[in-house]
Amino acid sequence: MANWIINNGLTAFILVVWMGINTFLFVWFYFFYDLGEQFFYTRHLLGSALAWARAPAAVLNFNCLLILLPVCRNLLSLLRGSFVCCGRTMRKQLDHNLSFHKLVAYMIALMTAVHMIAHLLNVEWYNNSRRGVYDKLSLALSNLEDTGNTTYLNPIRTISVDAQQTPTYLVFTTIAGLTGVVITLALILIITSSMEVIRRSYFEVFWYTHHLFIIFFAGLVFHGAGRIVRNQQNLKEHNFTFCKDRSDDWGRIPECPVPQFAGGFPQTWMWVIGPMILYLCERLLRFVRYMQTVRYRKIVMRPSKVLELQLVKNGFKMEVGQYVFLNCPAISQLEWHPFTMTSAPEEDFFSIHIRSAGDWTDKLISIMQELPEGAQGPKMGVDGPFGTASEDVFDYEVSMLVGAGIGVTPFASILKSIWYKFKDSNPKLRTRKIYFYWLCRETHAFEWFADLLQGLEKEMEERGMVDFLTYKLFLTGWDQSHANHAWVHFDEDTDVVTGLKQKTQYGRPAWDKEFEQVRKENPTSVVGTFLCGPAALAKVLEKKCAKYSDVDPRKTKFYFNKENF
Repeated sequence: MANWIINNGLTAFILVVWMGINTFLFVWFYFFYDLGEQFFYTRHLLGSALAWARAPAAVLNFNCLLILLPVCRNLLSLLRGSFVCCGRTMRKQLDHNLSFHKLVAYMIALMTAVHMIAHLLNVEWYNNSRRGVYDKLSLALSNLEDTGNTTYLNPIRTISVDAQQTPTYLVFTTIAGLTGVVITLALILIITSSMEVIRRSYFEVFWYTHHLFIIFFAGLVFHGAGRIVRNQQNLKEHNFTFCKDRSDDWGRIPECPVPQFAGGFPQTWMWVIGPMILYLCERLLRFVRYMQTVRYRKIVMRPSKVLELQLVKNGFKMEVGQYVFLNCPAISQLEWHPFTMTSAPEEDFFSIHIRSAGDWTDKLISIMQELPEGAQGPKMGVDGPFGTASEDVFDYEVSMLVGAGIGVTPFASILKSIWYKFKDSNPKLRTRKIYFYWLCRETHAFEWFADLLQGLEKEMEERGMVDFLTYKLFLTGWDQSHANHAWVHFDEDTDVVTGLKQKTQYGRPAWDKEFEQVRKENPTSVVGTFLCGPAALAKVLEKKCAKYSDVDPRKTKFYFNKENF
C-alpha cells in the first residue's frame, strides 16, 4: 500500500476531491429542491422528479466547466513549466489530462441520462396535471394564466393538442426542449465516436464528431433561458400551508392571493464562460502557429513504411521528449495529429518519425513518396511543442526508458540529447545511469535508430563510461529461418540484426528480473521509469514499480511515467 501511495497517492487524492465536489453538489441541490418552500407547489405537480432533474444539472455545470481544461494543450504546457519548483509529483498529474478528460465526460454522460429521464417524467406529469388527471390543486396550479397579476407554473399552456402529442409538442416548441434535444444528440455522437475501436480504425469520424462540442456548448448556454422550472415568489403573502386546500379562494380572500411564479435565472453560462474563453484563446494560438512558415530540411523513407521528416521553423524551441501536432491541408484542413519529436534540443531542426497507421498517415506517406528528390513537401502546419512525462527524465539519477515499436521516438530524442551533452561535456547532466529497453515485432524497425545507438556506444567507450547506458533490444516476432541465422552467427562480436555490440534478445523482457537488477545496481537511488507504448504494458510496469519500490526513503524507489496524447 505504501508503494502504491508513492506512485498514485496524489492522483487518488485529486480524484477523491473531484468526486467529493460532485457528491456535494448533487446532495445539496437535491435537498434544495426537495425541501425548499418556494418549490412546494412545483413539487406537488412533479413529485421527487423535480429534485432528480435539478441535482444532476448542478453536477453537469461543474463538469462542463472542467471538460475543456484538460485539452487546452498550451495551458498545460504553461502549468508544467510553472510547476518546476513544485516537484515531479505535481507535474506528473498533468500527464493524466486525457484520462481526466474521459472521466469528466463519463460523469457528464451519466448526469445527462438522469437529468433527461427525470425531465421526461416531468413533462408527462405536467401534461396530466393540465388535463385534470390528478387532484383539484394540480388542476388549479396548471390553470394559472400568464396575464395581469398572475404568472403560470405549468409550462404546458394549451390542451388543444392531442394528449399523446403534447409532450412532443412541448419539447420541440420551447427553448429548453429544443436545446435539450440538440445537446443530447451531440453528446451521444461525441461519446459513441470516442470508443477505442472507432478512434483506432476511423480516426476521422472521431475527429469530426468531436467538434460537435461547439454545438453542445452553444445549446448548453441557452438551455436554461426557457426557465421551465419555476418557483413561488410571494411566499410571505401566500402561505401555502394555509392556502393549498383553498384554491377556489385564491385572489378572493386577503390571506390567499394568487401565487406568483418565476423561472430561475440561467446559471450555466456563468460556469462555462471562463473555460470557453480559455479554449478560444487556445484555438487562436493554434491558428497563429498554423500560419507560420515551416520548411522541409530532409525527407527520408525508413524501413517498415516509416517516414522521417526533418523540419525547420523560426523561433521553434523544444525540450527532450516533447511532441507537436501536425496539419497537412493537402490531406485535411481540420485534422491535427500528434507526433513525438525524435530530434534533440541541441539540433537546429526538429524531426518526427511517422508510421503508417491510418488514412491520414497513409496519404501523407504517399504524397512524400511521389515527390521529386530534393523537392519541398506540401504545406505543413505545426502546433507546439507540448510537454510530456519524458521531459523529466534528466531530473532522475537513474532512468529506465521502455519503448515499444514506434514508441521509441521520445527516447531517441533523449538519447541524442545525451550524446550532445557528453560531446559538449555539459556539467549540468544530473543523470548518472540510463537503462533503455526497445521492444519490436520485426527486425527492420531496429534500423530506424541503430546508427544513433552505434554513435552512443562509441562515445561511451571513448570516455570510459560504458556503464552509463545499458540498452537491451527485444525482438518479439520472428520466424525459424531468422532464429537459425542468429544461432549460426551467435559468436560474432556484433549482432546480426543491428550491427551493435549488444546482442538482440528474442521474446519479451522478464520484467521481474530487470527491475531486480536495477534495484541491486542502484540501492539508494530514485529511478524514473518511462514508457511510450501500449496500455497493457503500462499496467505491467506500473505494478512492477510499486512492487520493487522500498518504503524506506534511503533505498530504491521507482516512479512510473507514461506518455499520453
